[in-house]
Amino acid sequence: MGIEPTLVAWEATVLPLNYTRSALLWLLWQRNTPTQAQPFLMIEGLPERAIKTFARREGRMTQAQARALEDFGHSVLIDNPLAARFDPLAAFSANAPLHLDIGFGAGESIANSAYLNPDQNYLGLEVHRPGVGQLLLKLDAQKSRNVRVAVVDAVEFLHRSIGSKSLSSVRIFCPDPWPKQRHCKRRLIQDEFIQIVRGALILHGELFLATDWAPYADHMLKVLSRAPGFINRSPTQRFAPRFAERPLTRFENRGLGLGHAVFDLHFARSE
Repeated sequence: MGIEPTLVAWEATVLPLNYTRSALLWLLWQRNTPTQAQPFLMIEGLPERAIKTFARREGRMTQAQARALEDFGHSVLIDNPLAARFDPLAAFSANAPLHLDIGFGAGESIANSAYLNPDQNYLGLEVHRPGVGQLLLKLDAQKSRNVRVAVVDAVEFLHRSIGSKSLSSVRIFCPDPWPKQRHCKRRLIQDEFIQIVRGALILHGELFLATDWAPYADHMLKVLSRAPGFINRSPTQRFAPRFAERPLTRFENRGLGLGHAVFDLHFARSE
């Protein structure tokens, strides 16, 4: 009974009329639950300063997304992902190559890869719960059972929960470009982070990146080109052809409509 006045207030002032009670309860839980640790990069020379690599833009949870989290979350989501080292053998029904998708957004790419490669395992990291709910809807529709998801900061998860030489590939598509000069330090693709990724990749494991922000693309290429233990798999030694498993998203289509080029990078661990 104690929750009813809050529900009434939310229904009257915030939420659309077609929300179900389960969606309301989910949003109330989300509002009243302490947020997880903010993502950070410890930049050399600033050991005490936490640099957030993305801004929280939680957005509106749709009725379908909330229902997907309630109905399918128990079989896909990893509980307390920072509590222990991630164990692929325990998480998946089959021992198979493991691919990591960081910041998968609405899940188009990871869902497509899981569908095309049912004999491979996929782990997605995303902090925006509406996107997680959208991915669960896609996985249920295509009957994919080879995906697990952690709602967690990728930097901390890679540092604390992923074993050395355990990933066959890492995919990071369209991370926040932080276009303002004073925010560039917040970009995910930095020298320190790339070395964390290298430690998690198997020998010859692949790193796929993409962005539609040209200055960030140049930054990515510079960081990867000088990174020890990586080689550029592009025939031109610059940007690569589009990764075949990465579908065109509505955001990318919108960018293309505005005249923005999309830049892909393809590197591999060499040592």
